[in-house]
Formats: sequence, structure tokens, C-alpha cells
Amino acid sequence: MSSILAIRGATQVDRDDPDLVLRSVAELLTEIMLANKLSVGDFISVLFTATPDLISEFPAVGARSIGFGAVPLICASEIAVPGAMPRVIRLLAHVESSQPRSEAKHIYLHGAVALRKDLAQ
Repeated sequence: MSSILAIRGATQVDRDDPDLVLRSVAELLTEIMLANKLSVGDFISVLFTATPDLISEFPAVGARSIGFGAVPLICASEIAVPGAMPRVIRLLAHVESSQPRSEAKHIYLHGAVALRKDLAQ
């Protein structure tokens, strides 16, 4: 039986560079798919946020570059909280899956592992 899961993820990039943003989003989504045994067709929607210091490219462009063209995607800016980790792209993906919520694997890469050590793989 299929249900809807919400999967979180984040990555930190070294600098605000469009190619780096695109590659990092592709890497994050690929890792989420591998860890959760998902295909692009399992995704219902993805919400991306980026810290205010990342303005060179929309994270959704990185998702579309690996086949997410038919998945509804949206980008937003994170709140500019003083002292927050810089250069972070976060996502919240809604997916169809047969696994229970308790088995969803949330993926945090690079420096973003520090954001949620309790969830990082």
C-alpha cells in the first residue's frame, strides 16, 4: 500500500556559483532517491529553500536537469537569521512510497550535516 512521505534534505555549497548550486541539488536529490529507493516518478512535489547568500541560480533548475521537469518545484529564500549557517540549500520533498514514515531517510550532505545530526545518514 502506498502512502505519502515528507523527506527532508540539505546541502551546503562552498560558494555562490551557478554550476555548484546545480550539481549540489542534483547530488542531494540523487542521494535521497538512492537511500529511499525512489524514482523521479515517486515525487509529488519539492520545495527548495536557499539561504539569502545564494542568488546565482534557482535550485529547481538543478532538479530539472536530472529529470524532474514534470514534478512541481518551487524555490524560496530562508529567513536571514543572524549566525545561521551560510550557503545552504534545503528541500522538503513529498513522495509516494510503500515504506512507513519511520523508515524515511532524510539526507544532509557536506556542512549541512551539522544542521540535523539526528537525521543525517
